[in-house]
Amino acid sequence: MSQVRVKICCIRSIEEGRLAIHYGAAALGLVSDMPSGPGVIEGRLIGEIAATVPPGVASFLLTCQKSASAIIDQQRQWRTNTIQICDYLPHREYESLRAALPGVALVQVIHVNGEEAIEEAVQVAGLVDGILLDSGNPKSMIKELGGTGRCHDWKVSRRIRESVNVPVYLAGGLRADNVAEAIATVQPFGVDVCNGVRTEGRLDEAKLVAFFGAARAAAQPTAEPTAKKRGGLPANR
Repeated sequence: MSQVRVKICCIRSIEEGRLAIHYGAAALGLVSDMPSGPGVIEGRLIGEIAATVPPGVASFLLTCQKSASAIIDQQRQWRTNTIQICDYLPHREYESLRAALPGVALVQVIHVNGEEAIEEAVQVAGLVDGILLDSGNPKSMIKELGGTGRCHDWKVSRRIRESVNVPVYLAGGLRADNVAEAIATVQPFGVDVCNGVRTEGRLDEAKLVAFFGAARAAAQPTAEPTAKKRGGLPANR
């Protein structure tokens, strides 16, 4: 039976990162400057946390930068092993990222606001190592690029997962009381949670225990996507 990977996002300290890993996190999300949403920390702290992440756990840099050069500068300073691209890039920029950052996994966020997200995911899947389905709205006056606490249509997410050949993470409004249904509906490679395991902004140990318990109990014996030879998500695989 395959266990669904859990990514704990919006990590704010080395202590939070260690707590998340203690309970089984396969990945930590470290949020750089964003136009809105929770969990933003200074670049210096991103680097300090990333340096403590043990082998086998992915350190995700969440970035809203729109050019490869800016993203490359961030990664070279903070040394995460995965880049989560929260906004949309011109396709040519992915080639530049690949050339400059060999071995660093690229994960593209797709904001699921309707069935058009299916085509968006299919078009970018060949350029990245994974896709993360979230509930933001890049077209709003102040961009929402994650951390909204809202669920989206998991049936659309299931169609995306079935349409691409890279690992898919599911995010957006997940909590201990709905993650089992989300996993059963979408059957993702992993799930991603921020607000659902926090109380007043702090990582809540009881909520972590409940979330991991629900996610593990919902694990299905599904076949995993084959990682691309050029890279792959550095999670516990």
